[in-house]
Amino acid sequence: MLKIGIVGLPNVGKSTLFNALTKASVPAENYPFCTIDPSVGVVGVPDARLALLTQFSKSAKTIPAAIEFVDIAGLVKGAAEGEGLGNQFLANIRETDAILQVVRFFDDPNIVHVDSEVEPYKDIEVINLELALADGEQVRKRRDKIAGDIRSGREEFVAEDAALAKVMQAFAAGKLALHAGLTEDEKKLVAHLNLLTMKPILYALNRKSGGHNLDELADGRAERAYDLIKMLGGRYIFLDAATERELNDVADDDREGFRQELDVSEDGLAGLIRGAYETLGLISFFTTGEDETRAWTITRGSTAPVAGAAIHNDFLTKFIRAEVVSTDDLLAAGSYAAAREAAKVATCGKDYIVRDGDVIIFLHG
Repeated sequence: MLKIGIVGLPNVGKSTLFNALTKASVPAENYPFCTIDPSVGVVGVPDARLALLTQFSKSAKTIPAAIEFVDIAGLVKGAAEGEGLGNQFLANIRETDAILQVVRFFDDPNIVHVDSEVEPYKDIEVINLELALADGEQVRKRRDKIAGDIRSGREEFVAEDAALAKVMQAFAAGKLALHAGLTEDEKKLVAHLNLLTMKPILYALNRKSGGHNLDELADGRAERAYDLIKMLGGRYIFLDAATERELNDVADDDREGFRQELDVSEDGLAGLIRGAYETLGLISFFTTGEDETRAWTITRGSTAPVAGAAIHNDFLTKFIRAEVVSTDDLLAAGSYAAAREAAKVATCGKDYIVRDGDVIIFLHG
């Protein structure tokens, strides 16, 4: 299951967002370090196609794809040296696949900012610097540890050290390890270190309904943040964590009206999850039948056997073929038989690249 760590400075809306995502109850008070132990919640990925396929197959169960979100205590300057919750915080992020960095994007004198000013690009720089400092220390320790093996001429350690030297050069240039120019083989050599700055980062710019949002103030702060995120090769989405949290207590039928009252035009959580999928290069395919309709998450570009492995390893090692039809074509045809008759169902081999929205039946030996 995909695992994403929610991080950011204290008081930027991390726990509020976590509450909105999971409908769980974790502390979200207006003071630093209210979240001491990481809270974990599993969130179903919203996908309108699931309900349509469930209706099509008259499925007994509907199982969405899932993302595990981890709410982690606020990070402050000096965390890499143990300030605030320091290394405890950083250790928790190492276990995630990606980082969702929540950035405060509004002015409000009633909500304390840890540095007494709201300047998003500085907040991003503080967090990324602490991640890089922590990674730098880990890289130094690793290079010291393998120094003897390098002197002995062991080629695998010589290659690993060369890759780690590239990472350190990136840090010295103010870059993340993700942008160190490592080859795929070099990435594999350093993967065991689980470097924080090798993880994809999605920036969630947290606005406030009725507040003084930076993208509306035209005072340069929003533009400075956009420019930095672009320079970092990142992606950002807007959301209003407090409004999304309030919507948890609103009946489904009333949510659209509530959004209109607060001038929040779209579902911020759905946008966040779409952004996470895009950042990580993920897509969904489906299996459907009378027992269940289910969404599965895979990396874009995956072959049919690799996609099948999301269901069971046998589909990878004993794959024979797959029957594939797009969700739109299947629903339009009205039945599998009609879809086959219209030549919309394809029999595919091991080289088939799965597309988002494919409905697949796997055959294996």
